[in-house]
Amino acid sequence: MKNTDYIQVTAAIIEKDGKILIAKRNKEDPLKDKWEFPGGKLEPNETPEACLKRELEEELGVVTEIGEFICSSKYEYSHIAIELHVFRAHYVSGEFKANDHAELKWVLPSELSHYDFPEADAPIVEKCIRHVEI
Repeated sequence: MKNTDYIQVTAAIIEKDGKILIAKRNKEDPLKDKWEFPGGKLEPNETPEACLKRELEEELGVVTEIGEFICSSKYEYSHIAIELHVFRAHYVSGEFKANDHAELKWVLPSELSHYDFPEADAPIVEKCIRHVEI
């Protein structure tokens, strides 16, 4: 797929007790059964930070404060080309629920390599393993 029109997508690194939250995609998703960092697609005229705050509330049922920018990643899948913007997100309130995912899991940064992530997430996984040890 040769496409320069990348869909803008956000993802969050949410930490708790030295672990990072990951979410397993639903069976209906083109990347089904892969794990990801929660987030979603930007709407028109929305900033990445506002998108991520909204998506985390919709997908997980939690209120967060969006923190520092971590990195970006571009990847062209056979069905979509995305540019992924990753931020640290700090939990404020609410109960974590898998509203849009098959499963949620808290894992140590060193355990991330044991999970099957989409290719766009690979740089984030590497960065977490190297730098997010708490």
